[in-house]
Amino acid sequence: MTRWDGGRRTGAPRRAALPPAPQPEWAYFFDIDGTLVDFADSPRAARLEVNLREFVDRLYRFSGGAVALISGRAIADIDDLLPGTRFPAAGQHGTERRDAAGAVSHHAFPSHELDRLRHALSRAVAPHHGLVLEDKGLSLALHYRRAPRLGGYAHRLVRSLLGASGSPYSIQRGKRVVELKPSGRDKGVAVLEFMTEEPFRGRTPVFVGDDSTDEYGFATVNRLHGHSIKVGSGPTAARWRLRDVAAVRAWLERSGNT
Repeated sequence: MTRWDGGRRTGAPRRAALPPAPQPEWAYFFDIDGTLVDFADSPRAARLEVNLREFVDRLYRFSGGAVALISGRAIADIDDLLPGTRFPAAGQHGTERRDAAGAVSHHAFPSHELDRLRHALSRAVAPHHGLVLEDKGLSLALHYRRAPRLGGYAHRLVRSLLGASGSPYSIQRGKRVVELKPSGRDKGVAVLEFMTEEPFRGRTPVFVGDDSTDEYGFATVNRLHGHSIKVGSGPTAARWRLRDVAAVRAWLERSGNT
């Protein structure tokens, strides 16, 4: 059987077997869209199924609180999606982070340059029906899920603005979205930060995600000898694979049967 080693391809990820059943001594890191919830036309239209929320809550108790959500969403949007419990979370690809004690930190960024990029994108996007510019506060996301034919234009536009600005921002590509975010932050960095803190410290890390943005997380947990789990199809550094959001739910159900 072929393998992946530390984020480098040495073969194909396992497909025949499910990932190992969740264990109480692991540390869990989840992407949200495409992993815990199905994609919607816009981020605010996504909804977490009631029973899936129950499985996440159960896993949180099962693991002693070692569950964090690591998403391109802002932390405020994460909390709107999962009201009632303030999970440890990294928002905007790690640009902001809330630890298990509830303390929130933000990555320093040049706000004046983000303002310039925001205004330029707003002007360029306005004539194109179906393009949605999401302002997350510390980053900008240009969604073309409603107008896939405009994907090429969206990517060219963001590249041209970044090239002209010479700013410390980088491009983050995802599923029918292209983002501008401060450089030096990604989901793998967020995992490393959580792993230095309680209740994550000393545990085996598990990262579950579906998108190219999650590859940073996969590579990190591979280096830490953890479990990387890709949701859906496509090339990946992950060592395991689950078919879809429903398969993630079925895997989480196993946490009560270990």
